[in-house]
Amino acid sequence: MKCPPQLYDRALFLRKKGWSYNEIRKEVPVAKSTLSLWLKSVRLSPAHRARLYTKKILVLARGASSQKERRQREVDEIIAKASAEIALPISKKTFRLFGAALYWAEGTKGKNFEVTNSDPVLIAFMAKWFQDVFEIPVERLRARINIYPQQNEKELKRFWSDLTGIPLENFGKSYVKPLSSGYKKNNLYYGTIKVNVSRGIDMKHRTFGWVQGALQELMPQIESTQRRWLSLRDNERPPVNLPS
Repeated sequence: MKCPPQLYDRALFLRKKGWSYNEIRKEVPVAKSTLSLWLKSVRLSPAHRARLYTKKILVLARGASSQKERRQREVDEIIAKASAEIALPISKKTFRLFGAALYWAEGTKGKNFEVTNSDPVLIAFMAKWFQDVFEIPVERLRARINIYPQQNEKELKRFWSDLTGIPLENFGKSYVKPLSSGYKKNNLYYGTIKVNVSRGIDMKHRTFGWVQGALQELMPQIESTQRRWLSLRDNERPPVNLPS
């Protein structure tokens, strides 16, 4: 198919003005190879060549950044589509198991019923989960924050109290981490908070019971594999290096 002569004339005019092939193609819808054939005899002025060279360098310099931005848009789209797959409100059973799984991952496995984290979303959810699933009044929740010396302890307590509903008087003594080369200053904007349920030991056992119930179909395979690899438990602990 023969291209209309006005396209050639427009491409020639724009090239003489110093436009790049990609810029011309936005106005002249032809293949880049066609432009190359049409315009190979056009000699650009030094100023135009300098402009196109600078533009090329800028494109190369922005390449990694552009790829990162494009990937971020892809990730945002994936998350948005996945989020739309969740119908609200979620059921009480789903809410209970969701919190149990979070506690399994982030909660204390020792004597207390508590969760420690720096993520405001996770902490807000778990505070609500403690109250809704176990019918615990917020007055029974206790909190303690870990912060850096340069952070404002009073303001951070107010932030976490506002977020969770835990009364300020239920916040224990804060732990202030000493500064050293091993810490990143202001890495955790809100510090880290520990939320504890007083007299919650039996509730913790119920939580792990829910986890066990959700995984019961998988447990025979896991236990069988562990039995086959019991020898891994026979390794002795390495000796402690005592100072000479």
